[in-house]
Amino acid sequence: MKSHKTINADSNSTNKTSSGWTKTTCAYCGVGCGVEAKVTANGKLDIRGDESHPANFGRLCSKGLALGDTVTTEGRLLVPSIDSQSTSWEQALTHVATSFNDIIAKHGPDAVAFYVSGQLLTEDYYVANKLMKGFIGSANIDTNSRLCMASTVVGHKRAFGEDCVPGNYEDLELADLVILTGSNLAWCHPVLYQRLKTAKEKRGTKVVVIDPRATSTCDIADLHLPLFPGSDIALFNGLLAYLSKRNQANREYIDQHTEGFDDALHQAKRFSTITSVALATGLKTADIETFYDWFRITPRTVTVFSQGVNQSTSGSDKVNSILNCHLATGRIGKPGSTPFSVTGQPNAMGGREVGGLANTLLRIWSLETKSTPR
Repeated sequence: MKSHKTINADSNSTNKTSSGWTKTTCAYCGVGCGVEAKVTANGKLDIRGDESHPANFGRLCSKGLALGDTVTTEGRLLVPSIDSQSTSWEQALTHVATSFNDIIAKHGPDAVAFYVSGQLLTEDYYVANKLMKGFIGSANIDTNSRLCMASTVVGHKRAFGEDCVPGNYEDLELADLVILTGSNLAWCHPVLYQRLKTAKEKRGTKVVVIDPRATSTCDIADLHLPLFPGSDIALFNGLLAYLSKRNQANREYIDQHTEGFDDALHQAKRFSTITSVALATGLKTADIETFYDWFRITPRTVTVFSQGVNQSTSGSDKVNSILNCHLATGRIGKPGSTPFSVTGQPNAMGGREVGGLANTLLRIWSLETKSTPR
């Protein structure tokens, strides 16, 4: 993830090109598209995609192209307001600080809390976290990761020992098979969708969409699996069992780099037949067999998962069922071969890096871990 660079009209800005365009980053989704902005003679803002940016190479979706419309003064609050009355910044800040102090004095530091956006700069996250934990003295702060990415955070920590994503956008263009699960890429990450669509046209990349709905993303799908809502674990545990039965598990990788494979396989045992998976997911046996066989014979496989997986009562288990299939085959962290979590906000990781969750410290150290430096 990349933190934003704010638009700066200063001619000395290092982000400003000789033609007057200022480089910045779109704040709308997890793609983090590069943007160039330029103030026009009438005070408005022109927007274009940054062709040199590795996330979008000049592409922008409708949201990014509309960024210039968000900085107009029409319909916006231009001065601080208290109880609908305009006031000065000094009075507004004094009012906020006094209110916080009064509440803390009366009810203690745990009586206040911060919920922080996923669109902030990493530096802003740091200040907010420092204010709450270091100054006010409470752990009552969460970034958008709690709502958006908490399931993947837990799944990654279980699998890798840390919160990390072992893939990048280039993997979508290097893969021979891309599996989209819990992700309507066409609507939620349009620029990534365009990159995948182009890769499919150029390379013949197979695309599998796993979603109860027939979304716009299915327009490029070679196979759509409309499984029962919430049955992802059955599908991927069945895949793990299928791979093991056909001797596709990478034993050398498993022995050298993993632990707990036999336990994971035991948990997947109840879905060791295609029929059992079909009953749990509502999918056709022929479609399940096709999906499993494509995964089996395609080393360059990327599994993209997003909020349809994360935002669930069993989200973390869904994440680990996906990661297990990649770990079992050694398809992780390789060009065009990896599990890949796609986030909803551009700087979710920035908040976690500075400890912006109620249960973490700086660098994503857990408050509960005994080995965490004190």
